[in-house]
Amino acid sequence: MEVATTVAEVRARVRDWRAAGLRVALVPTMGNLHAGHLSLLAAARFRADRVVASVFVNPLQFGPAEDFAAYPRTLDEDRELLGEAHCELLFAPTVEQVYPDGGAQATLITVRGLSSILCGQFRPGHFDGVATVVAKLFNIVAPDVAVFGEKDFQQFSIIRRMTCDLQLLVEIVGAPTVRAPDGLALSSRNRYLSAQERAIAPAIHHALQAAVARLDAGDRNFPGLESAGWQSLALAGLRPDYFAVRDADDLQPPHAATREMVVLTAARLGKARLIDNLRVPLVRP
Repeated sequence: MEVATTVAEVRARVRDWRAAGLRVALVPTMGNLHAGHLSLLAAARFRADRVVASVFVNPLQFGPAEDFAAYPRTLDEDRELLGEAHCELLFAPTVEQVYPDGGAQATLITVRGLSSILCGQFRPGHFDGVATVVAKLFNIVAPDVAVFGEKDFQQFSIIRRMTCDLQLLVEIVGAPTVRAPDGLALSSRNRYLSAQERAIAPAIHHALQAAVARLDAGDRNFPGLESAGWQSLALAGLRPDYFAVRDADDLQPPHAATREMVVLTAARLGKARLIDNLRVPLVRP
């Protein structure tokens, strides 16, 4: 596996691959890789001849009181894992490479209707930072396909919508959430949990499963479902930001034309803010 730290290096390598007629995939990450990230690499490998993984902790998506400085950075371990996963190129830029002006750039990407709801309500500006850095990575790498985890379903929806609206020539692929045996979605922030908190955390998945079971049974009392989910998390010892039932296409409340729903939640536990979701198809294939 090659390692590139500059934009010029990445563009030169991808240019060579394209000249050879090869299809290129991108897996953007913030590092501290785990089995969930490896599943994204496997999905990328299935869809392309060459895989680029980026490791970049993006300051633009962290708020003033959030964990940018403390976010786990494990580049040596990440490099080893990526090599074992047969990734051809690791792009590990500095902040100066991605934001040459030091981050005070005038251009930000906002996906209206999606960026300010749910997690966006509790993390103002977060998704503007996500959309902006992903657009930058698309411009730097120029991939044919990019793979994102569906654990952060709102982020996946925003990137998919941005790519469509801006007519970017990138196929967006979502990879299913990878879970621990007790149902907890794998996340780099799980390492913030103490042993006691780790034992509580699967309550998130259980609350989502309970809501899905009620939806599958025909329950359409969405406020009641949301209240029950919120209470379930609170009783387990978590501090929910929200527990919501939404249309999986646009993240608005379900309506008559909804073909698939998604139940989403974000909850705080100790130092960690954990997110998860489960989808509920209404139109069976």
